[in-house]
Amino acid sequence: MAHEIAESIEQQGASALLRTFVAKNPHDIIITKDDLINCDGLAFGTPTRFGMMASQAKMFWETTSELWLKGQLIDKPACVFSSSSSMHGGNEATLLNLSLPLLHHGMMLLGVPYDVPELLATQTGGTPYGATHVAGSSNSTELSKDEIKICQSVGKRLTQIARKLQ
Repeated sequence: MAHEIAESIEQQGASALLRTFVAKNPHDIIITKDDLINCDGLAFGTPTRFGMMASQAKMFWETTSELWLKGQLIDKPACVFSSSSSMHGGNEATLLNLSLPLLHHGMMLLGVPYDVPELLATQTGGTPYGATHVAGSSNSTELSKDEIKICQSVGKRLTQIARKLQ
């Protein structure tokens, strides 16, 4: 999902930097607070863990009080995305959970508007709160065509709003 969102951002002529909370591969780059300060917009996602964000993401956000005290993220556009193993695995609850630190930081939360036709057509993932994916119990289910289009619309909208705010 992150790659689809990033690709859409780059198709708009902007740069997308992929970051992670835990390096699983040698080329993975761990997110820093400076990444938050320096970005024009943020797409924030994690797997669903019992309707909540992954603990590593929560631990990272708990280190951002200094940014909050200085108001360094106020008015930055942001969106959220998540995946779960099943259709009723907690994706919407996770999206709301992911939104909380962004709102506390004064960021501008972007959802998926209903003019995205795939939002109404999808049989798997996608909500007005953000892009979602149902990965299956073995985490092997590929993104559906609708999920890909929703991710692409999220990246495009994030880029467009970030540009308008500059």
